[in-house]
Amino acid sequence: MCSRTEQWKRELRVGAVVRRSPGVTRWVKEIWKPVAVIPGAPDAFWKELVREEDVVDYHAGTVTMELFRADVEGYLVSLNMAVPSIWIIMDRDVTSQSPSGWVVSTITASAHEALDALDSGESIVEAVPIPESMAAWIKEFIDMHYIEEPFKKRRRDEVRVDGAEDAKGDPRIRQESDVYRAPANIKKPRIQ
Repeated sequence: MCSRTEQWKRELRVGAVVRRSPGVTRWVKEIWKPVAVIPGAPDAFWKELVREEDVVDYHAGTVTMELFRADVEGYLVSLNMAVPSIWIIMDRDVTSQSPSGWVVSTITASAHEALDALDSGESIVEAVPIPESMAAWIKEFIDMHYIEEPFKKRRRDEVRVDGAEDAKGDPRIRQESDVYRAPANIKKPRIQ
């Protein structure tokens, strides 16, 4: 018998395919771009898959992709994109063992998590098309946990905006001390 919370999370080992292509300027010699995922992939670290002249596809790494019940809206956004996508997030390789200088840190189905990684500006975040079998696996998880909340229009509070404020800050009324008045507007007393 499984507990109720065991269904709140799912895991799948997913490999990332990264393509190396020649750069277009003398300052950028190579371009490294995530292009695909491999569901259920074995562990690998920058294993060459396909070579066509100067373009090489690598199985850059395999990580565990996790689905959480709290993130189902982010998964729904990813599946409802024009091209249903999954997100590969790559961070700098601090060990200097990868040929690209980057390592696969996360593969996520949540558009919200990808946006958070994109906001840091320190990672490569790329959307790649999701395989149909993986999309069905994610859709099953969404159907199990997503509850659509009906739209509720907010009503404005019944606050009176025409009430008097005892002339605080009103430039037409002369006052000796007024915390809202600019110092240049305070009239200086005459010296006789």
